[in-house]
Amino acid sequence: MRTVLITGGTGGMGSSHVRAFHAQGDAVVVAGLNAAVGEAMVGELGERSLFVRLDVTDEDDWRAAVHAAQERFGPVSVLINNAGVQNPAVLLEDTEPGLWERTFAVNVTGQYLGIRAVTASMRRAGGGVIINVGSSMAYGGTAHFASYVASKWAVRGLTRSAALELAKDGIRVLAIHPGVISTPLVHESPADGHPALVDVFSPEPFAVPRLGRPEEVSDLLLHLTSSRAAFMTGSDVVIDGGLLLGPAA
Repeated sequence: MRTVLITGGTGGMGSSHVRAFHAQGDAVVVAGLNAAVGEAMVGELGERSLFVRLDVTDEDDWRAAVHAAQERFGPVSVLINNAGVQNPAVLLEDTEPGLWERTFAVNVTGQYLGIRAVTASMRRAGGGVIINVGSSMAYGGTAHFASYVASKWAVRGLTRSAALELAKDGIRVLAIHPGVISTPLVHESPADGHPALVDVFSPEPFAVPRLGRPEEVSDLLLHLTSSRAAFMTGSDVVIDGGLLLGPAA
């Protein structure tokens, strides 16, 4: 039985990942800010599950989360750095420094702190796998979303550097880059007066003409964290229905 820590575990994709890892027999640590949802999930899952409150930008929270995971289940073998935030649509020149800094604090610094927090635990486990969740936006530019795009580009560099440093410890580090997945993040407005992503985006022109499903991303994570993917590290894996390819013929 592995100990799997999933950040943003109470969100749309995060909750799917939690259920997928738990279903295959892993012990799952649901890490997030929404205690009510997290505790309800643990109540539903029962054994081999634990909720910990985690603000990914807080080093003390990370230390406490890893300690709680180890105390209950043993050393952490898998970290899914899933927590992330999207910025409201805004021109770069109108982007307040506070918004920029918050986006990077969650999307990049949060992942760095996670890697830093679990490394010693994974060494005790004899190795492990860290998956950083990026975005298909990490492969281009998108007007009005500069802080988000820049943060997801940074995830790619963080992943590759960490993979090189941790290889000697038997720790693999990868990044996945989902396209538009059907979660509350794309169905709800990011701020008052701003449209939801699904109101301005249509998947119809692309090779797979629909939104992705959270469980499809979860299935990818199960594969990448398994021994079947043992020859992979430092890689970027895109799961976007062909979005980056451009419109289909």
